[in-house]
Amino acid sequence: MSADTLFEMVAGHARDYAESLKTRAVSPTATAEQLRASLHRALPQSPLAPEKVIKALVSECEPGLLHTAGPHFFGWVIGGALPAAQAADWLASVWDQNAGGFACSPAMGVLDEVCGAWLKELLDLPASASFALVTGCQMAHVTGLAAARYRLLERAGWDVGTEGLLGAPRLRVLSGEHHHETFARALRLLGLGTGIIERLALDPERKLDPRALEAALASEPEMGARTIVCLQAGDLNTGTCDDFEVLCEIAHRYGAWVHVDGAFGLWGRVSPKYAHLLAGVEKADSWATDGHKWLNVPYDCGYAFVADAEAHHASMAMDASYLIDAGGREPNEWNPEWSRRARGLPTYAVIRSLGREGIAQIVERCSVLAARLTAEIAALPGADLLHAPTLNQGLVRFLAADGRHDERTDAVSAALRADGRAWFGNTTWRGMRVMRISVCGWQTQQAHVDQAVLAVAEVLETLTSE
Repeated sequence: MSADTLFEMVAGHARDYAESLKTRAVSPTATAEQLRASLHRALPQSPLAPEKVIKALVSECEPGLLHTAGPHFFGWVIGGALPAAQAADWLASVWDQNAGGFACSPAMGVLDEVCGAWLKELLDLPASASFALVTGCQMAHVTGLAAARYRLLERAGWDVGTEGLLGAPRLRVLSGEHHHETFARALRLLGLGTGIIERLALDPERKLDPRALEAALASEPEMGARTIVCLQAGDLNTGTCDDFEVLCEIAHRYGAWVHVDGAFGLWGRVSPKYAHLLAGVEKADSWATDGHKWLNVPYDCGYAFVADAEAHHASMAMDASYLIDAGGREPNEWNPEWSRRARGLPTYAVIRSLGREGIAQIVERCSVLAARLTAEIAALPGADLLHAPTLNQGLVRFLAADGRHDERTDAVSAALRADGRAWFGNTTWRGMRVMRISVCGWQTQQAHVDQAVLAVAEVLETLTSE
């Protein structure tokens, strides 16, 4: 079979799959055991025609897919790739460019430059900030915090790039009660460890309490210039944003570095309706966000920005004698990866096709629908509203007559996932098991919210009658 025919076959499957997302059940239909029985096989010893491999992949993998890209997924903060982004991502595969070096692909190098400028303008971050297109918010944290580690230790007279961490001066990390696990893992990957984190109290609005930050910094003023303060642009569970104006001023008064976890919430900056929630976020020192959430580009895609471009470059750049100076910005001098996929292509395609207004519309529609979905589920018998969405994240739980509310909440979500009309995930929040409601995909509309509410109502009725 020719490459053209093979591509046409894949394109046909892609069209069918994309269309099916509108109506198909969200959950996988195969168990882990069934998938292993289908996919686990002896190592092939002889060739197999590519078309047979692709057909086998479709038939054997599709039953095990979680259909997060469709309009019925309300679990983790996961978007669904826009058609323009998917098409551009196909180009990334076909062109097969190594976007790590400018000489490897001048077009992709320039595209990265454009994406960085556009993203900073969209998010209203300093135009002078450096940037990196990375695999996701996990590596965006690593990139921003690597720059922080370099600068804070450099202030203390220590070159971490040369000397490493053995014997290095102590650093300090201050964070609110909630921070994402990817932030903590970034500290582990950078050799700083999670034990370095000091959790501070939140105010009644679930934001980092300025008094707690001031007190923590004042308790060790000599450590101010060796302190990283992590702030939230969109709390994982509630969507709440910290008071950046006040907190950045306090942190900087003591010489601390402010890092913003904006995995999804930073995109609120694009919307005139929600931008006020992030007032002052531009005053931070580094920012991390995802592209495969509200920008709705395919995996893997995230963005890091650093106000101190010199520290960013010093923490990442390496030299090699075989590199060629092709007259452009070298992506691998700003990224954790050396060789990497041309992830600027889908980013560019989405921004150019939607523009600021189109991206803002997705953010606003998702947030409005999240508020409606949370309120309507909370109004059902036996449901309890815990937190109405600040952006697109709401929390409810389900009450049991015998007081076993945690078990009841987990049972409701499990039954919904088995039902397949909508998908919700649970988490532990303030010591309670809760259903976390997230709306992030570009395809979700009011009709899908109505269907989800109906599914919850019917599951509750069934569980109550058992």
